[in-house]
Amino acid sequence: MFLPLHDGVPLKHMKTPLATRFLIGLCILTYLLTFYGPPGADAMVGGLGLIPSVLFGTEVLPEGYPFVPVPLTLATNIFLHGSLFHLIGNMLFLWVFGDNVEDAMGHWRFIAFFLLCGMAASLAHAFITAEPHRPLIGASGSVSGVVAAYLILYPRVKIWGLFLKGIPLHLPAYWAIGFWFVLQFASAFLGGDEGVGWFAHLGGFVAGAILIPIMRRRYDPVLARVQAQELQAPR
Repeated sequence: MFLPLHDGVPLKHMKTPLATRFLIGLCILTYLLTFYGPPGADAMVGGLGLIPSVLFGTEVLPEGYPFVPVPLTLATNIFLHGSLFHLIGNMLFLWVFGDNVEDAMGHWRFIAFFLLCGMAASLAHAFITAEPHRPLIGASGSVSGVVAAYLILYPRVKIWGLFLKGIPLHLPAYWAIGFWFVLQFASAFLGGDEGVGWFAHLGGFVAGAILIPIMRRRYDPVLARVQAQELQAPR
């Protein structure tokens, strides 16, 4: 287990990470609507969650479901969360890492990046899952893409986080995120919690690593200076 707490990397190109805050707010709003508003949690998951068997046409939902065209559930499922812990965990990762990734590419590109990573994660899950009738929900795949982008942009920045059973440590990003990635990989291939979309996490991570060189600012002198300072810093 790893939960990031703080990285201390200042924003250089913007005062406020508007896109990150918007996405966090949208996830929180959707959570509140899911559990405290009509039509209820089961209907929201059935209406907006990704069901691989429905996506591939081997099953059909009752009339009125999903709420959007089936291909769009690749994106709408991102904003649903099944529990408060699920929501808080994803939003904490997005809060710590999202602002700096957004700073490296701009507001609108960051939103596009977040959605593309989530959709790639959804597809990875849909193709690999052994339970295609089971809905996929959550921003974990999108967040995994953000984590991959952060690792590429700031590999040696030190991060405060809670490791294992709540041990606070201050480690370089490549150690902290590397530890997190190994947990995802091992859980996917060695049998982690069956209720978690581990391959969605891996799919989102790979998508983020592929997309960040394409979607970041073409030349960012500020980021180049920070990375140069990281290379000169004692390890």
